[in-house]
Amino acid sequence: MGLAEVRKIGSAGRFQAPSAQVLEDFEQELVDQYCLAAVGAGLTDGYIARERAAVFRFASHLGDHLWTATPDDGDRYLAWARRDVGWAHSTIEMEAGCLSRFYEFVIDRYQGDIHSLTGRVVIQPVDEFNRPAKGYHMPVRVPPSEQEVALLFDNWRNSLPHARKFLPAARDYLAASLWRRGGLRISETVHLDIRDWRPDLGGHGKLHVRFGKGSRGRGPKTRIVPAINDIDALLDWWLGDVRHQFGQDWSNPDAPMLPSERRSRETGACSRAGVDALRSGLAAAVARWLPAWSGRLTPHTLRHFCASLMYARGLDLKAIQELLGHEWLSTTTRYIHVHDDHIEQAWTAANARIADRLDLKMGR
Repeated sequence: MGLAEVRKIGSAGRFQAPSAQVLEDFEQELVDQYCLAAVGAGLTDGYIARERAAVFRFASHLGDHLWTATPDDGDRYLAWARRDVGWAHSTIEMEAGCLSRFYEFVIDRYQGDIHSLTGRVVIQPVDEFNRPAKGYHMPVRVPPSEQEVALLFDNWRNSLPHARKFLPAARDYLAASLWRRGGLRISETVHLDIRDWRPDLGGHGKLHVRFGKGSRGRGPKTRIVPAINDIDALLDWWLGDVRHQFGQDWSNPDAPMLPSERRSRETGACSRAGVDALRSGLAAAVARWLPAWSGRLTPHTLRHFCASLMYARGLDLKAIQELLGHEWLSTTTRYIHVHDDHIEQAWTAANARIADRLDLKMGR
């Protein structure tokens, strides 16, 4: 965690024979300073609250002041979380990370103050031996084939004129198409406003995703998504033929791109569609036209499908990373699902490029 500079506690050195209350207040101030530094680093309130809660859980289990902890205490706490409480590996990994960051902060900033007051040298209780091994715990979401997805969306699109409720059916189709074609997250989709579509930018237009997933509690991460893969035609259809049928707010740039049929009691404008409505729309379409994938084809699986399709069509991993809004390229690689003959195809393509360069050098 990047931590901001904050004021030094500075009061520890004047204590000669600290009372229990002095020690308790000092310990609380260490935690407060850690939280203040996190605020300075721009972390969200929810993230800071989780870090703080982890520290207090450990202190309660420790039964002593935080500066007394040893790696043995870390061993016992993590073993208790796994065996007695039954936390998942991913939860234990996050808890250990919280504690490790807190103790790094305390050791770097306040080791001298703590030693002056208590005579203790702070030791990192989560070390290289008991720290849970990092793993990727997201369920594998191998998407359906390109032919299966095309069958689903072709049938879905053709059914729209006959839908009992055309407007929500068209909206759900648009949302799912954005997941399929642009790899948007469902949370990013529901927060799109009309003004976020910028047809004037680039050769295809661009979508301004203002509520992308931020890393490590740093709040929304914005990005610009080019309207490739027919996203531009999709949005032209939506804004030109459908969106105005929801209500008069179609010309308001701050109105939701994907509205609900419900209206705001205060303004009468369309409310924003929720994630449950969009998720249900996809689930109903899958159950009807791709039943083999019922219960398995989710919005996030379509995001994996988009990444895999882009890679199969020649888009490099760095471009796919930017499209999906990943911070790390290693995350993007886990979204790519290739066919069994991928190595053979790559070998053939590489040889073809070498042959083309050789022909050019020889003037053929």
